[in-house]
Amino acid sequence: MTIQTSGISSPAQSNTQSTTHAWLRAGVLPVVVIDTVEQGLQVAEGLIEGGIAQIEITLRTEAALPAMRAIAKAFPSLQLSAGTVITAEQFDQCHDAGATLFISPGLTEALASHAIKHNYVWVPGVATASEMMRALELGFDFVKFFPAMAAGGPKALQGITAPLAQMTVVPTGGVTLDNLKDWAKVKAVPAVGGSWLTSGLEHMKSIPQEVAQRTREAVTAWEQARNEA
Repeated sequence: MTIQTSGISSPAQSNTQSTTHAWLRAGVLPVVVIDTVEQGLQVAEGLIEGGIAQIEITLRTEAALPAMRAIAKAFPSLQLSAGTVITAEQFDQCHDAGATLFISPGLTEALASHAIKHNYVWVPGVATASEMMRALELGFDFVKFFPAMAAGGPKALQGITAPLAQMTVVPTGGVTLDNLKDWAKVKAVPAVGGSWLTSGLEHMKSIPQEVAQRTREAVTAWEQARNEA
């Protein structure tokens, strides 16, 4: 499937700009792998308590879609995003489950076409300058830099985005509390995505309490990093 590559009118692009405003406000975007619906609800509770009002649930487990539906119902104020969206069918399934933002590890014309056709707010994944340029041609100036550290880290992204000032980029993949300050120095980066906020929770006594503590630390670290950048 092909779509126009110049002069494209993209409702998805303008929609992204408005929908992601709240999503970016905290500066740290939790990327979550859900094993059970109950775990998903506990994670959501902890994020909200810690000061982050968004969650990206990746489509890597069978519990992902049921967890989205449960979280959307229990926490309607939470910005619910679907991650690892790689097919048009997944777009539709996640939309029906309550997701308002859709994130992919890569970029294809088929997914771009589906997002534009259905007015889905889509953040494609890119790792090179060529992929960013292609995203712009298709009408998307908001992208995910993935896998962020494996693709060269903050220095690489700084170099790639220097001539592409119109791009807004969220790095995901290898982002940690320790390297937050390096990502905050990249002008194109308004926020980072990370899994450390919700990893290794299996044996925690209280998942909401642990996630809330990590969330507060992450938000504070990001604010300090931005002030120092």
